[in-house]
Amino acid sequence: MNLTTERTVLRPFRDEDAAALYEFSRLHQVADAAGWPPHKSVEDSLRVIRTVFHSPHIFAVTDRETGALLGSAGFTGRSRGGYGPDDELGYSLDPKWWGKGIMTEVCRRLIRYGFEEMDLSAIWCTHYDGNGRSRRVIEKCGFQRVFSETLEDDLGTHLTHFYLLLRPAAGEEDTWRNT
Repeated sequence: MNLTTERTVLRPFRDEDAAALYEFSRLHQVADAAGWPPHKSVEDSLRVIRTVFHSPHIFAVTDRETGALLGSAGFTGRSRGGYGPDDELGYSLDPKWWGKGIMTEVCRRLIRYGFEEMDLSAIWCTHYDGNGRSRRVIEKCGFQRVFSETLEDDLGTHLTHFYLLLRPAAGEEDTWRNT
């Protein structure tokens, strides 16, 4: 399944995306913000495509005109519970495309997909403390910060901020549909 925005096409990852994925996923500034170790080789990126990104709700973010890989975005399969069907939205973007509104555009499309196609009641999004770029994307998409927690993983200890967007009830105004 492909999804489109004004400037992008969201499509399933393909093996031939490995080299382009590696080019930005090897960078610490991308990997650290996304919460994964930097990719060490094209083969490492191919393994990620075939495992982590091999999901019906994770997409390659590509340029609508050229088809170039810009990043990744989609639903992680992590449920936090308490709000009905829910999932977490995650993303990464090649730094060449930072500051252009691409990821805000992509996330708004994925929010619509999550509520309308996946029938989610709630969508979570997180960012590490100090990641102002992700915070701005999350806030522009209408998420509300609900709590912060210090988490430890293989990469270290991170203060993580958790945001929530609830599906609007019938007749309520939403913050994502026509923005």
